[in-house]
Amino acid sequence: MDSERYEVMEYSGGGFAKAPVESIREIPLTIRLNGREVVTLLCTGKQPEYLAVGFLKSDAFLSSPEQITDLHVREEDGRILADVETCHDPWKDRLMERSITSGCGKGTNFGRNVQTISKRRLNGDVRVRPEQILALAEELHNRSALYGRTRGCHNSSLCTPDEMLLFREDIGRHNAIDMICGECFLNNISVDDKMIVTTGRVASEILLKVVRIGIPVLVSTAVATSFTVKLARQTGITLVGNVRGGRFWVYNDKGRVLQS
Repeated sequence: MDSERYEVMEYSGGGFAKAPVESIREIPLTIRLNGREVVTLLCTGKQPEYLAVGFLKSDAFLSSPEQITDLHVREEDGRILADVETCHDPWKDRLMERSITSGCGKGTNFGRNVQTISKRRLNGDVRVRPEQILALAEELHNRSALYGRTRGCHNSSLCTPDEMLLFREDIGRHNAIDMICGECFLNNISVDDKMIVTTGRVASEILLKVVRIGIPVLVSTAVATSFTVKLARQTGITLVGNVRGGRFWVYNDKGRVLQS
């Protein structure tokens, strides 16, 4: 269940009347790593194992799926608990400075992202035509059934230039991307020839997640922040935004968006 129905009083045409609405589900997901609490995310509760692992991967707690020795997810007392056990010490040498990011729910990063990930260079060999970008953005919109019912979620997808492979939706675009990250990580899905197509503003933490996964092309139906553009140009990720009405902006490219 990813939504609930309520009856509200709707004002329209100069008066009030009862109206049914559908609200997206919001439930806390607490992630514990080797018995230590890492973070509590607010999410719909869909595919919590992928979301938990994806968050840990994108925040550099995990580097290989072989490090995971146990993964147990359960729902109790109105929340979801994800307990992850590893064979390594994920806390060793970590900087635990907490940053408040620009995303919904005040997502966290732990002091490492900008300085470490911005040194990476993405060299994935993928080529995409403008009409393929427009078609994938249109498909993302058409698949957004939960958004159509609730107006309360973001959508992200893992794609090749020709097709959409994974589609995920959640309260925040961070969660949706982490779900994709976790699924690729656990199932050994290759990503250097893939794209992320998503909704929502592209703030720096979104780009850093995609860079850490290793996906060379990030496309959003919304715009990017100035810091995101700077990081895209440092890392070599192809960044496309404001896809709508048959148009889009290419903030940065390494020849992956074909000109003709």
